[in-house]
Amino acid sequence: MAKYRRERINDEFRNEIAIILREVKDPRVAKAFVSVTAAEVTPDLKFAKVYYSSLMGDKKEVKRGLISSAGFIRGQIAKRMNLRVTPEISFVEDGSIEYGAKISKILEGITITDPDGEDETDGEN
Repeated sequence: MAKYRRERINDEFRNEIAIILREVKDPRVAKAFVSVTAAEVTPDLKFAKVYYSSLMGDKKEVKRGLISSAGFIRGQIAKRMNLRVTPEISFVEDGSIEYGAKISKILEGITITDPDGEDETDGEN
């Protein structure tokens, strides 16, 4: 399969799963504000890794909720996407959003000082 086609499938898969997750009625998923950051489908379309992050809720419970709703999600993908084979979905937690927020908070706390310690008005007159 051409690389560009697989990238298009990955993008479409990610978009569809993000929409479907809004329809999941499992409270572990619905209340956790789960966002899909990426999706990778294997070249043979048999397996897919979905990378997600959640803003609220216990991380383990969110993962259990996603695993328990994987059948529903896969069924919805089969209805919405025109693929020869509907991939089996596995969920992988993506910590990049939390890591980015942590780095941002660290950067906000940095104060810039003059390394020489001199006042800028003490120049030549």
